[in-house]
Amino acid sequence: MSSLFKQILLATVCLFIAAGGAGAQSIVIKGSTTVLPIAQAALEAYMKANAGAKLSLSGGGSGEGIKAIIDGSADIATSSREIKKAEVERAKSKGVTPVGTAIAIDAIVPIVHSKNPVQNLSLDQLSQIYQGKITNWKEVGGDNLEIVVISRDSSSGTYEAWNELVLKGAKVSPRAQLQASNGAIVQAVSKNKYALGYIGLGYLDKSVKALTVNGVTASEKTALTKEYPVSRFLYMYTNGAPKGEPAKFINFILSPAGQALAKKEGFVSLPKKK
Repeated sequence: MSSLFKQILLATVCLFIAAGGAGAQSIVIKGSTTVLPIAQAALEAYMKANAGAKLSLSGGGSGEGIKAIIDGSADIATSSREIKKAEVERAKSKGVTPVGTAIAIDAIVPIVHSKNPVQNLSLDQLSQIYQGKITNWKEVGGDNLEIVVISRDSSSGTYEAWNELVLKGAKVSPRAQLQASNGAIVQAVSKNKYALGYIGLGYLDKSVKALTVNGVTASEKTALTKEYPVSRFLYMYTNGAPKGEPAKFINFILSPAGQALAKKEGFVSLPKKK
């Protein structure tokens, strides 16, 4: 998928795709912008194979998707993080039982401008940069330039995963520039020689440079083995175990054809069951 198409996709407030057919169940899918390309590709393929199915798909962040499951405005929540305990408790208070299904694996990749000489950052260096303790590229082997820190906003599952895996719960510097999507971070970093951002593996393109972390390159192999230290599962959440049309759609994503689509979009397919 091209970077331009991804940006157009993420800018879309709500994409609706439907094929005619009376009585078909309408499925509403909301949530993670990271999972959006996988969900979009799977939705298009599913629609071709299931005439009469009606599905709507929108982004907004993992937190928004989970909120939609809890308040009943979505059938499937896409999320790039596990549901929080507080969200589970809030769901229970409303009679909702969120059940997550892992649908792919992702690696969160730190990115810089293509002309930035830095090639690698350690987890500790990334943590200190995002906390505002390291502020100049010369402190990590780069030019004598102030680091422009770019982060996802707090409704993002990628933000939550980065906070857990890199910051270990420490607070992001208030000087960090917040962006609402992976595509927005790619665009911001590509235009700023001093910037540092992070994105899902499927959003990496030639307009920016990926850094290694602890000397490890983010790839399908290193994400699967967890040798790459900033890897995570991607999920779809439903109220209770998936059933009906939502179950059919999720099962399609878990099928070889669906996993091939996830891989085609630049993410990592789930390991095959032995």
